[in-house]
Amino acid sequence: MNDVIADSLTRIRNASLRRQEATKLVYSKTVEAILKILEEKEYIQGFKSDESETKRFIDVFLKYDERGQSVINEIKRVSKPGRRIYRPANEIKKFKNGYGTIIITPSRGVLSNDEAHRQNVGGEVLCTVW
Repeated sequence: MNDVIADSLTRIRNASLRRQEATKLVYSKTVEAILKILEEKEYIQGFKSDESETKRFIDVFLKYDERGQSVINEIKRVSKPGRRIYRPANEIKKFKNGYGTIIITPSRGVLSNDEAHRQNVGGEVLCTVW
């Protein structure tokens, strides 16, 4: 597996389509930072790090509305290992009229589009969620 972020997003997408309560992701600091943003923006219920004998995993608890529909309509990887996508600070504003979130990674770590706009920083666009 070369792209841990794409694998994690695909696992979340597949689990939410199957209406599963939780899914297990391979641990990465970047994936953990993305999950913190998703939890802060209330796209997931929460997550916890699970340390087994050889590998570390993250258990992600998905969130559904009162009708049983997933809160995440679409989660998509933008920047890929073969093609990196960078955006300056003035191009990172609202996504889907404020209903969606862009997750970027400037030199200061992983940020949501709201926080990046407040700090006036741009960076690599990791993924979009709405």
